[in-house]
Amino acid sequence: MTMPLTIEEEVRQIGYVSRSAPKDKQELIDGILRMKQEKSAVILAHYYVDEDIQDLADFVGDSLGLSQQAAATEADMIVFCGVHFMGETAKILSPHKKVVIPDMNAGCSLADSAPADKFVAFKAQYPDHIVLSYINCSAEIKALSDIIVTSSNALKIVQSLPADQKIIFAPDANLGRFVAKKTGRDMVLWDGACIVHIDISLEKLNDLRAKYPNAKFIAHPECQEHILIHADFVGSTTALLNYVVEQPETEFIVGTEAGILHKMRLAVPDKKIIPAPANENNTCACSECPYMKMNTLEKLYNTLYYELPEIHVPEDIRVKAEASVLRMLEMSK
Repeated sequence: MTMPLTIEEEVRQIGYVSRSAPKDKQELIDGILRMKQEKSAVILAHYYVDEDIQDLADFVGDSLGLSQQAAATEADMIVFCGVHFMGETAKILSPHKKVVIPDMNAGCSLADSAPADKFVAFKAQYPDHIVLSYINCSAEIKALSDIIVTSSNALKIVQSLPADQKIIFAPDANLGRFVAKKTGRDMVLWDGACIVHIDISLEKLNDLRAKYPNAKFIAHPECQEHILIHADFVGSTTALLNYVVEQPETEFIVGTEAGILHKMRLAVPDKKIIPAPANENNTCACSECPYMKMNTLEKLYNTLYYELPEIHVPEDIRVKAEASVLRMLEMSK
């Protein structure tokens, strides 16, 4: 598979004059904010990206909120700080706007787990099923789907469908199992997973809960079932954020990508927010998405300066994908 070009490689290929981004952090931030205004750009950022980017973004949210913002924005250019499929979703919803992302190599393990050619063959085995696909998938998978869902609205959408409607749920099997268990629906699941959420260690989690016996353990439904059964609350990233704000408890162990802890700590600075531990021994002792962390201030600056790398979606795929995404947005009202 051919790797996407970096901004620097694309700049050289096009023949633009390359220039270096400022090294000083405040100069980077000032430049980003200035160019955003000059170019009528909106910066959308996922909860999982670096906190410096979250702090200067126009909107920070989960996949549902970001999709809604991408559909509603009046800006000329959308700068999407997240991963590739999120930029694709913005382009699907706003085809006449320029959509750029800081790093074209910022992919998604979950989206990559569902190659379109294999999914076509899988879908053909169940001709009487409709396809519900989690938004963490490629434009090609969205085009093959009937309705897109997010972790915020999957339960609501499945519950709204006729009880006898047969369903394929893709690509996240853990979210699918969670939804099936909650709704009582017998769904055919594509066997995909997010490397971040399946890396939470039950053994380390038990040690952490022993250390903080009063802490509530909350988790994202992309986690594996043997983790979710221990959770006091399971919900989308936004739902987890709302939970720590609204509940009276003062200690929380959070089972999702550690980027959300920044917003949680800003919202409830008097509460103790603890990341759930990963199997991997890393510096933060938490679950981090290596793709989300590819978004940096320097790359964001360069993206605004060069208006690269730009997201493109073939029109035949975009139109089909748009139908499934718009159906989700309509059903989420």
